[in-house]
Amino acid sequence: MFDSLSDRITGSFKQLRGKGRLSEADVDASIREIRRALLEADVALPVVRQFTASVREKAVSAIASQALNPAQQVIKIVNDELIEILGGESRELNFASSPPTIIMLAGLQGAGKTTLAGKLGKWLKEEKGNKVLLVASDLQRPNAVNQLQIVGERAGVDVFAPEPGNGVGDPVQVARDGLAHAKAFFYNVVIVDTAGRLGIDEEMMEQARNIRDAVRPDETLFVLDAMIGQDAVQTSIAFRDGVGFTGVVLSKLDGDARGGAALSVRGVTGVPVLFASTGEKLEDFERFHADRMASRILDMGDVLTLIEQAQKAYDEEEAEELAEKMAGGTFTLDDFLAQLQQVRKMGSMKKMLGMMPGMGQFREQLENFDEREVDRVEAMIRSMTPQERRDPKILNGSRRLRIANGSGTTVQEVNGLMDRFEKAKIMMQQMSRGGGAPGMGSLPGMGKRAKARQQPAKKKGNSGSKKGRSGNPAKRAQQEREAAQKKANQPKGSAFGVSQNNNDDTPDLNELAKFLR
Repeated sequence: MFDSLSDRITGSFKQLRGKGRLSEADVDASIREIRRALLEADVALPVVRQFTASVREKAVSAIASQALNPAQQVIKIVNDELIEILGGESRELNFASSPPTIIMLAGLQGAGKTTLAGKLGKWLKEEKGNKVLLVASDLQRPNAVNQLQIVGERAGVDVFAPEPGNGVGDPVQVARDGLAHAKAFFYNVVIVDTAGRLGIDEEMMEQARNIRDAVRPDETLFVLDAMIGQDAVQTSIAFRDGVGFTGVVLSKLDGDARGGAALSVRGVTGVPVLFASTGEKLEDFERFHADRMASRILDMGDVLTLIEQAQKAYDEEEAEELAEKMAGGTFTLDDFLAQLQQVRKMGSMKKMLGMMPGMGQFREQLENFDEREVDRVEAMIRSMTPQERRDPKILNGSRRLRIANGSGTTVQEVNGLMDRFEKAKIMMQQMSRGGGAPGMGSLPGMGKRAKARQQPAKKKGNSGSKKGRSGNPAKRAQQEREAAQKKANQPKGSAFGVSQNNNDDTPDLNELAKFLR
């Protein structure tokens, strides 16, 4: 969602990085670019004015103090101000001193309240260990009750739905009865799903106020569609004044809109954003951290969130076992498949790659990344026999053709997978030895260290004997015939035709050509 905003803001910093010393004119030029980027992202005008004024004041002060690196200082100021308008420090949910804790959801129709009720219930159950009850108080929207029941079943939480909905029943009485049911059966958390409208009207506000007064929620969460742009300001103000809310949940944060709602709602209402919905699946739900979101906008990545997702998906014992296999060089395709499945549990590969620092420069490649490539890799590995997965060296031409046919791919794709797997094994071994991620200089056969480990090259014209090539044409021809005869008598080596003579590791190109065919 913040791709365009991120590109514009980080682009304004490029001019600053190339200068050893900044002037007020340089700062003003960057501020103009940032202001234009924020306005194009549909950020509310009061928020833009406050943000740019604060950044300019602090940036000019940094220049006056002759900071060591003024460009980096300006970037830090922008980062700090982004964190501030996004909400500052993260706030935890307010839990009741005596259960159950009551959470009421409010918002317009289509903002995603019902789906979010299931996501929040699943998060509270799995992350906090709570016994959660969803209460279906949206009796107006067609099939809202049925949708909540389906979402609750998928999330693994109970649903209280005594009325069929579709205009039948009293939503205030349902909320009151749901609270009594939760107390009777010892639920820790109650989430009340309320009705919305396509637009703001007094009937909706009155119903929401009545439900609020009936259950007295500990948290009232305003669910805001992050794709509605400038209208988010008017909507959030209307709900704040009409019903009142203690926290904001941003839904559809994975969309391709400009994202101004996320930057506007905190500055306009003064209420923090607590959660973010980042996809359609129930697992696509996370705590909203202002500092991490600011890092994403400034193309600094979000490594902490990536680590948290990895900790949820990865089994610690399996990870240690895989690390030992990598270090010992016994990493097989079965292990690679297991690791691939662990990574897929973390969610979208494109989303994870987007959390890496500096990925803004690869935006186009990231957008064109095909998630189905992972499915093709998995299909190729599953088309192999157990023996082939354990020992890929036995994969000759006919085996690779069978694997390609079985997985719906081509032989070239199978060859590419095996090449990448072998290179990955080498890299894993080097990293496990403490060398870190190798650069080009540390790859086999490349770089100064690799050259230093190689045997000294023979001098030009050396035929393998102590004496060099003779200057006598007849004698030199005799030497060449003897050298050719000696080489012809040497034993052939591996499938690649590499000689087993320790002094000659030159591949036989004919044998290599046969292997590739």
